[in-house]
Amino acid sequence: MTGPADAGRCRYGAARSPREARSTPPAADPGAVWALRRIAEKSGLERVRVVAWRDLEHPEAGGSELHAHRLASLWAAAGIGVEIRTSEVPGAERVVDRAGYRVVRRGGRYGVFARAGVEGLLRRRRRGEALVEIWNGMPFWSPLWSRAPHVVFLHHVHAEMWRMALPPRLARAGELIERRVAPPLYRSTRVITLSQSSRAEIVDMLGLRAGKVTVIPPGVERRFSPGPPDARSPYPLVVAVGRLVPVKRFDLLIRALTRVKASVPSLRAVIAGGGYDRPRLETLRRSLGATAWLSLPGHVGDDEIVGLYRRAWVAASVSQREGWGMTLTEAGACGTPAVASDIAGHRDAVVHGRSGLLAHGEEAIAAAITRMLGDPALRARLGAGALAYARRFTWEAAARATLEVLAEEAQVARGTYSLSPGADAASGVGSETGSGVGSETGSGAGTGAGSGPGPGAGAVA
Repeated sequence: MTGPADAGRCRYGAARSPREARSTPPAADPGAVWALRRIAEKSGLERVRVVAWRDLEHPEAGGSELHAHRLASLWAAAGIGVEIRTSEVPGAERVVDRAGYRVVRRGGRYGVFARAGVEGLLRRRRRGEALVEIWNGMPFWSPLWSRAPHVVFLHHVHAEMWRMALPPRLARAGELIERRVAPPLYRSTRVITLSQSSRAEIVDMLGLRAGKVTVIPPGVERRFSPGPPDARSPYPLVVAVGRLVPVKRFDLLIRALTRVKASVPSLRAVIAGGGYDRPRLETLRRSLGATAWLSLPGHVGDDEIVGLYRRAWVAASVSQREGWGMTLTEAGACGTPAVASDIAGHRDAVVHGRSGLLAHGEEAIAAAITRMLGDPALRARLGAGALAYARRFTWEAAARATLEVLAEEAQVARGTYSLSPGADAASGVGSETGSGVGSETGSGAGTGAGSGPGPGAGAVA
């Protein structure tokens, strides 16, 4: 999940991202909807306004936009009025209704931040309304203008991503804002991130208060599930899915796969997704003589993505920065183990040695993929582990845990919040063995009341 730093200076046209078509949510579980409605009623929440850089239908939309869409859809199903305020989508209407919530698009790629702030200053505070800011590289500065109870989603620190995609002056400005200017304004704001490893970086690199940062992992859609026994490719197949942008480091993956090909001659690989980095990757693919066995099909549809995961022997991601690594848990839900770069976010999406392998650098990535392809017993064990791990994550649980954090902030603003007995108010996250999911990595969510997603989330698990 990335932001302005990975957008670069080029647009890559109106083609849809692999995730954009996923706009029709599956039927929500009645128990989950009831739980969300009860949280809203108890806290007095009637409306949630979200400010975000991009909408799900934007050509450069990715995991962050899908995440916002899924939460908004479930909150809307529970009767909460939800509006997402984003930048304009080229060639699209400015106001659209989708899956029960409304999207309002005003302002350009960069102008949206100032415009949303001015609107916030002029907006009259409405009873029962709360705000969610999605800080995706460039912040919206909501602590300066929001009069409503609010929380901030910060999926990960952008760090070196600024220099990977922007000219030097803009990159330095982005780094300065992220590391020095913005953090002091957000130290009293409740922040939500996706993983314990991302939380550690947010605290260490940005200096935000640990007790204010809550971990709530994303969900996995139910469409991602194992295929029939004969679904696996008859030849070794490595699949990677994502936008073709520098932070995903698909150039590193292509070079690593070329190393693997030398040891596994029957190897085939697919890197699915579109993006402005495609010409560079195509040039690299040709220079390495990989055109016959490595495919770059561009944007693929929902059914095709599921089919790719089911056929793959290994799912790969070698990103430089991720808040989580949603493609890896999607593949895991199809019973496919992962090989991933050893970075924050991936360390929670993949349990090393249980659901996949983590490695650092081109040579180590190549060695891990080669090992996985050559060891059927290891693949079977990690595939089973990946499936079991992915089943812990649901969008219903993520929506509930996030709404609980927002409800706490609403109750604090009204002076009616009381801490539950035994709740850990200091850390703001679940314990290592977890009130939520993923106890192996300590990635359980927590809102101070042990109600994070996963087996500990009651009706929504």
